Amino acid sequence: MNINRRGKRGLAIVAFASALVLSSCAQSEREGQGGEGTESGSGGTFVFSGSAEPGALDPVFVNDGESFRVARQMYEGLVGTEPGTPDPAPLLATDWTVSEDGLTYDFTLRTGVKFHDGTDFNAEAVCFNFDRWYNMPESAQTDDLTYYYSVIFRGFATGDRADAALYDSCTPQGEDKVTIKLTGPFAGFVPAMSLPAFSMQSPTALEKYQDDAASDPRTTEYSTKRPTGTGPFMLGSWEQGKQVTLKAFPDYWGEKAKIDTAVVVAIEDPKARATALMNGEIDGFDLVGPADIEPLKDEGFQIVNRDPFNILYLGMNQKTEPLDDLKVRQAIAYAIDKQEVADASLPPGSELATIFMPDSVNGYTEDVETYDYDPEMAKQLLEEAGADGATIEFNYPTAVSRPYMPSPEDTFNVIRTQLEEVGLKIKPTADVWDPDYLDKIQGTEDHGIHLLGWTGDYNDSDNFVGVFFGAETAEWGFTNQQLFDDLAEAKGIATPEEARPVYEQINQDIMEFLPGVPIAHPVPSLAFAPEVEGYQASPVQDEVWNNVTVE
Repeated sequence: MNINRRGKRGLAIVAFASALVLSSCAQSEREGQGGEGTESGSGGTFVFSGSAEPGALDPVFVNDGESFRVARQMYEGLVGTEPGTPDPAPLLATDWTVSEDGLTYDFTLRTGVKFHDGTDFNAEAVCFNFDRWYNMPESAQTDDLTYYYSVIFRGFATGDRADAALYDSCTPQGEDKVTIKLTGPFAGFVPAMSLPAFSMQSPTALEKYQDDAASDPRTTEYSTKRPTGTGPFMLGSWEQGKQVTLKAFPDYWGEKAKIDTAVVVAIEDPKARATALMNGEIDGFDLVGPADIEPLKDEGFQIVNRDPFNILYLGMNQKTEPLDDLKVRQAIAYAIDKQEVADASLPPGSELATIFMPDSVNGYTEDVETYDYDPEMAKQLLEEAGADGATIEFNYPTAVSRPYMPSPEDTFNVIRTQLEEVGLKIKPTADVWDPDYLDKIQGTEDHGIHLLGWTGDYNDSDNFVGVFFGAETAEWGFTNQQLFDDLAEAKGIATPEEARPVYEQINQDIMEFLPGVPIAHPVPSLAFAPEVEGYQASPVQDEVWNNVTVE
């Protein structure tokens, strides 16, 4: 949590005052329904708060974490993740094989699986979904509608990038086997299939209720009222601007939900989410503010940390002088005390970053230039570059809390002080997160150094460095054709094992070129009432609630 990753980083915010009313509504529902069947985790209602409501209930057309949170309860893909890790694991496909050339994938499908409308999940349904994505009308081939398909599969059957399309065909092999062919190898194909955007949906329900060619396919009857997957929960109702209510699916093929109902409400402000938990209005929430962790613990609430699968960085726009000078970029890197930044503005346990990806990602390496904190070296480099005392614009966002950046204003203040201590003059520029900040940083050249970050979607290097540096963008403002070509070549390698040394070299090259400074991998925290059990945290937020109980 696009237009260059917007969906991953932000979503339209539900008004704070409304959010408090929503949590009260959800509390009333919980009290009304949870009186029976709550013993030993049987029945009852689980009320959870995120920072915003979903954009739609069809995961093909969304690309943000809050929409995916709801989608993961209702939908499943061929591939999931190992619990507590970003690594791929069987889900609706029990196993798969890959041809030596990396072009053909044979999936064996789970049998006896039903969609929420009672129809069968089978090979025909798989191919229906793949062909639906590939044949999206050109009106839907936009970053805000089909971002993940466009990024992963590179093109559609029609449109400007049809020649680049990675998808070739899907062929049923009986009821429980399917063959998917690609036009070129992609080592991250299987991990990418764990994204909710590639969930299996009922062909019957889609044909009856969805119109992909609608002016906004996110507002159709299917996308708002009739989402139909195979997951442990099905839609009860979506009261837009209020809450999403999910009901346990009685015919779920796997471990059936222990709760009867899950309610998802949106509360924008982290402090307000903490207050709602303390007041008993919700049972849990995501993105705990660093300042709220110890007070919640002291009151007996549970804090659950996700393993960090993200990156907070200081970007540097090379279209702006003197950031086009490598020595100036190096000086800025040497001026930053990452530990001080982490101690002052990030959650406890956050890991300092060496490169633009966490160490759990294939292709990670520590064999890079690290620019350890050295203010004297920073001053020397600024003097050599003729930039001693230079004024640099420092852009940072307000009215936002992200997993990789829970307190941007605090992070800004620490780094600003460090840069001023080596002689730079800082021009602070603050903008509201969405749309002003994102539009400025990602869509214009009108910015200098800036705070931003990324939460990974699946375990593949391209999902980090490929997203950042795979092409010229307004955010970074540089043209490095060798780097662009190397990343394109790496994405086309057939297996993760073959890709690993290539990405290690790319990471070394990136840190020598130094387009920005990787700061840290912050630890995202969730908070729960003492009565909540069975919540399995995931670094990629693949968190399904069928094992959750509220005693």
